[in-house]
Amino acid sequence: MAVDIFVPYWGDPAYMKETVQSVLEQDNPDWLLTVVDDAYPDPEITNYMASITDPRVKYVRKDVNEGITANYRSCVAMATQDIMVILGCDDVLLPNYVDVIAHAHAQFPDAAIIQPGVRVIDGEGRPTRTLVDVVKQKLVRPRGGGMQILAGEAIASNLMHGDWLYWPSLAFRTEKIREVEFRDGFPIIQDLALVMDMIYRGAQLLVVPTVCFSYRRHSNSASSAKLIDGSRFDGERGYFAVAAAQARELGWKKAERSAKLRLTSRAHAFALLPKAAVRRDKAGCYALARHSIGS
Repeated sequence: MAVDIFVPYWGDPAYMKETVQSVLEQDNPDWLLTVVDDAYPDPEITNYMASITDPRVKYVRKDVNEGITANYRSCVAMATQDIMVILGCDDVLLPNYVDVIAHAHAQFPDAAIIQPGVRVIDGEGRPTRTLVDVVKQKLVRPRGGGMQILAGEAIASNLMHGDWLYWPSLAFRTEKIREVEFRDGFPIIQDLALVMDMIYRGAQLLVVPTVCFSYRRHSNSASSAKLIDGSRFDGERGYFAVAAAQARELGWKKAERSAKLRLTSRAHAFALLPKAAVRRDKAGCYALARHSIGS
């Protein structure tokens, strides 16, 4: 079975072309690519996709913009293969990505989520190392070498301390991701919410150390744009309350406590306070301070 790769598209056409090209250049040819265009107003990508004659590539353009959550749902509904990926339209697959995912799935067929090795790049495609990624990879991510299967309260608690996953790099067993739903009301943190819903239902997360994905971190992303004004953290705070309630229902006290503490989320907001102060953004300062020290 092929790896089903979906790209929910809305954004920079240049980045998008690089993303598509990275799929076309995979060492392993056993993949399908579907681009789901959420009615982006610039026709450049429509024309670009029309120029691709590879039969493994499909382009779907929506009549109206429905938003990222609806587009994620569309991607999941269209999947036809056992394994699917929801690739960001500014990220880049390394040539070995499909190989790594296919081999990992063959070795651990019960794993519902696969997190492969990731490198971080900036807006120009150069390797970069941000504080956020240092915290993710060195402080929060579980220790251990080789492939690891993580499940249950231990990984739930860990992810509530800090989300070290790289959403666009994840591969999912299609039947498992379809058991849950993308939540409305959490557009920035919906990726973590969906993964947690899967884990609360018993899903296994497989960590594969082989680097095969370039995650682009740049200031124009949706999540970055909502950092300084604090609006991102309003959504995070609401979600952590939901996650704590889910853990409580399962009797996972450690995970419930981690969700209530939301330590790295608080620390992230606190670290952004100086930037908001320099901009003299009083509302942003208040929102960031509230998230840092509030309940």
